[in-house]
Amino acid sequence: MFAAERRQLILEMVRANGAVSLRELARVVQTSEVTVRRDVRALEAEGLLDRRHGGAVLPGGFTRESGFPQKSHLATAEKTAIADVAAGLVEEGEAVVVGAGTTTQELARRLARVPGLTVVTNSLLVAQALAHANRVEVVMTGGTLRGSNYALVGSGAEQSLQGLRVSRAFLSGSGLTAERGLSTSNMLSASVDRALVQAAAEVVVLADHTKLGTDTMFQTVPTDVMTRLVTDEPPPHDDRAATELQALADQGVQITVAGAIASGSGEGMVGRRPRRESPLPVQRRGGPAAALRSAPSSMLEQQAGERARVADMRRR
Repeated sequence: MFAAERRQLILEMVRANGAVSLRELARVVQTSEVTVRRDVRALEAEGLLDRRHGGAVLPGGFTRESGFPQKSHLATAEKTAIADVAAGLVEEGEAVVVGAGTTTQELARRLARVPGLTVVTNSLLVAQALAHANRVEVVMTGGTLRGSNYALVGSGAEQSLQGLRVSRAFLSGSGLTAERGLSTSNMLSASVDRALVQAAAEVVVLADHTKLGTDTMFQTVPTDVMTRLVTDEPPPHDDRAATELQALADQGVQITVAGAIASGSGEGMVGRRPRRESPLPVQRRGGPAAALRSAPSSMLEQQAGERARVADMRRR
């Protein structure tokens, strides 16, 4: 096991339990207490945990990562709308990679209807959603199972992606900002996501509005690498999400708002800047609208006058 993998496991144990002894850590990562003590010291220097006599504890104010059961019940309607739009980007016969996450799982359920598709994934949930799809080939990465999100991570997953090339990658994460792009709170997941990005010609990020403006520890997709963001329409009072959308668009990210499409207004925000509908022109008295309204009556009066002149000439 590499040092990065070992330290990530140590972090996950501390987050799950709040406090773990060095002996228990050494048993789980299958190394000596001396090595674990060195790992704990390095993680403390990064501010990720605190050392205590004979063990490690969660630092004050450090939030634990939500597991799959919690994430699966958050913003479900928004994730469904995002998945519907993202599935429309995939054409018959394509090869794509799909990362782990609850939103990408929703996407996978819709990709099951695309014939001739090849899907490469490190997610057991994505693979399960496609397991019985006709004419869809599923390619799983190698790696170590990370039980909290049912994803394969580690060096095995990354090595299996080397030399791979597909049309586009669909990825989700824990946070998205214009400054750092997509990020996640897990180091091993971030490494695999970066390998997925390297395998794709285009990168499509799926993120609902609750993730906009949130920045987590490990960067996965820098803003300049993102091709498109598919998101939902933020609530009117959510200024933070709207600001991030504008900043992302200013940096060249194509933005598609799923809620706008569902309501029939077309692609909500695309290109360098979010596209907003122009207000309808206001008709004012005496202006062009008034002139247009008076045009028909003027024409009738002119025609009546012409007929009267013709009749007068005939009488003569």
